[in-house]
Amino acid sequence: MPNTLPLYLVDDDVAILDSLTFMLGQFGYNITAFNSGCDFLNTVPLSQAACVILDSRMPEVTGQDIQRKLLEIDSPVGIIFLTGHGDMPMAVDAFRKGACDFFQKPVSGKALSSAIDKAMLYSHRTFEAQSLKLKLSTLSQREQEVLNLLTKGMTNKQISEALFLSLRTIEVHRAKVMKKLEVHNMAELAKYSQMSSDEELNEILSSPS
Repeated sequence: MPNTLPLYLVDDDVAILDSLTFMLGQFGYNITAFNSGCDFLNTVPLSQAACVILDSRMPEVTGQDIQRKLLEIDSPVGIIFLTGHGDMPMAVDAFRKGACDFFQKPVSGKALSSAIDKAMLYSHRTFEAQSLKLKLSTLSQREQEVLNLLTKGMTNKQISEALFLSLRTIEVHRAKVMKKLEVHNMAELAKYSQMSSDEELNEILSSPS
C-alpha cells in the first residue's frame, strides 16, 4: 500500500528533524531522517517508490539540488518541500519541476500527513508505470499489438480476426505477453490498466520499445 512506503526527512536542523520525526511518527510512517542532502542521495535507493520532505536552504546540497537530481534520473520519489525561507517564485518553480506540495514552516501534522499520503500515492503509481514500461520494452511489436487489443477486452478469436493471424498464433503471443509482464491471468493484467487513466496507459502502450 502507498502509505507504507518509506518517508525520508532531509533538513540540516537536527531539532526540526527530531520534531518532524516525533510528529509524523504518530501517523505510523516508516521514517528515516537525514541532516544533509549528500547523505540522502548517497544512501537512499532513488529508483524505488517513496516520499521525501525537503528543506530548501541547506549547505552543500540544497533541496532544489536534490529535486534536480531526482528529475535527472527520472526517480519516482514524491517530493514535498518544507522550508522556512520559501516564497511564491520558489514554490512555482518547485511545482513546475514536479513537486507534490510546498509548505512553509511551521505546518500542522494533519496538513503534512495529507500531503504525504498524496505524494506516496503519486510515487506508487509512477513506480508502477515505470516498471510496466520497462517490461513492455521487452515485448516484440506483434506482442505489443496483441496486448493492446487484450487491454481493450477483445477475445483471442477477435484478436485473431483483427490481426489476420491464426488462433493458435494469438494464443502463443498471448502466453508470451503474460510471461514477460509477469502476470498469470487477465485479472492481474487488468490491474495494470487500473493503475492510471486510459490516456496514460495508451501512451505507455504506444511508446516505442
